[in-house]
Amino acid sequence: MLAPIRNWIFDLDNTLYPASADLFARIDVKMTAYVADLLGTDLQEAHRIQKAYFLGHGTTLAGLMKEHKIDPHHYLDFVHDIEMDVLEQNLPLAAAIAKLPGRKIVFTNGDAPYARRVLDRLGLGASFEAIHDIHAMALMPKPAPSAYAGLCAAFGIDPAQSLFADDMARNLAPAKAIGMTTVWVDNGSEQAADSDRSFIDHTTHDLTHWLEGIL
Repeated sequence: MLAPIRNWIFDLDNTLYPASADLFARIDVKMTAYVADLLGTDLQEAHRIQKAYFLGHGTTLAGLMKEHKIDPHHYLDFVHDIEMDVLEQNLPLAAAIAKLPGRKIVFTNGDAPYARRVLDRLGLGASFEAIHDIHAMALMPKPAPSAYAGLCAAFGIDPAQSLFADDMARNLAPAKAIGMTTVWVDNGSEQAADSDRSFIDHTTHDLTHWLEGIL
């Protein structure tokens, strides 16, 4: 199944580093604070609203833009202003990615400056050809089908020759629908619906271990 793969596409958060690092918890705190300040609510209510936007729109940003017309640049700068000391260099993952035949791209609902900081911290700064971020998606995040179409158009990607790995199972369904091979990094950040896993080709709890196995 993997022989035709020439494009190796990876999500960033909780995919290229373990969910146990809990980096996103720091972003979550910032998102809640942003919503609380914007709407003048307490933190508990802001957290409820933030999660509702995430579930209803794919990202908190998408919900805030639709409901409150916020400036996405200001929001992203604010929520990504965090320390990354919980991330550790992963030289085995860097070595495994380097051995993959073809192109390697990061496909993230975050923005490129944040993604570069994460990659540098992980020792993956030189591992990828490009970062396809939320701005490249015209602010329409995964799992919107337009995000995947835009990725393929931007890099001239044939989905049938592409593999996409993400920790969020719902983000794999649109990739599978256009012909990509999918890998679910099942690390507890999101559970796949038991009723339909047909869009998941491979499942792993450890991306580094999985890549070393196929190599």
